Amino acid sequence: MTATAVFETWSCSMRLVVDDERAIVPATADLRALLSRVDRTASRFRADSELSLANARAGRPVPVSKLLVDLVGTALEAAAQTGGLVDPTLGATLTGLGYDRDVRSLPSDGPAVAVTPRIGMWRAVGLDRGNGLLTVPPGTALDLGATAKAYVADHAARALSRRYDTAVMVELGGDVAVAGHRPDSWCVQVAEHAGGDGQLLLLRHGGLTTSTTTIRRWRRAGEVMHHVVDPRTGRPADGPWRTVTVAAPRALAANVASTAALVLGAEAEQWLTRRGLAARLIGQDGAVATTPGWPGDTGTEVAA
Repeated sequence: MTATAVFETWSCSMRLVVDDERAIVPATADLRALLSRVDRTASRFRADSELSLANARAGRPVPVSKLLVDLVGTALEAAAQTGGLVDPTLGATLTGLGYDRDVRSLPSDGPAVAVTPRIGMWRAVGLDRGNGLLTVPPGTALDLGATAKAYVADHAARALSRRYDTAVMVELGGDVAVAGHRPDSWCVQVAEHAGGDGQLLLLRHGGLTTSTTTIRRWRRAGEVMHHVVDPRTGRPADGPWRTVTVAAPRALAANVASTAALVLGAEAEQWLTRRGLAARLIGQDGAVATTPGWPGDTGTEVAA
């Protein structure tokens, strides 16, 4: 019999579902411990995290743990795969836009922002995997929010499934990963935010990610800001799409594609289609578009 645990952390809702109810208590403890470890390692909002210490010493190589090496390496691969559309060197840009602390602690408004884009700075990140050294480019700061959550969802789903010999679904703030053998598909609701209207899908394997500009929002000088930044302008993405959901073999691949699609804007449908990715896109006016492979009916299986 399945069992579910839901809790809040990282300013978003986390959900763990296991097919064997006996595993839910220890698996939830393991997931919480992993999330805590990643937070201590890679949070931009903790002065004592490894990432913050590396950002503070930009321009100099800093010894870091294997976990941070893996997280930064994953972010750099995402940047390369998307031609820099998903760029981990936007930490200083986000701070300049006012996103300098947990979004729940941000003031309702603030002074106007002035941002200078720094295109392609991800190429200047120094990552010595063998020796565990990270060099953040001077004048920048790393932010791993675009990839770390999905990376952890994939890792947790696989690890917990093996550890407890049961099928597992992990959802971390819109990043869904499934692992393990299951006779039936997982039923997942795709929506812009928890409890919102959406579409029920069946997911047998892989990952499913929703990226949206409708949450994690704040204002500066009356202007609405959000956390999905276009590296080409240094400002929040302002294309025709407000939400993109993508299915892929891994949650990480889905997250990278959905984030890149929001930044690309009008070219997103074609970009996703060329890559053979099933996706659902919601326009600023609420209109829905889909790419080939996305099911048209509620309760239909999506090909990840």
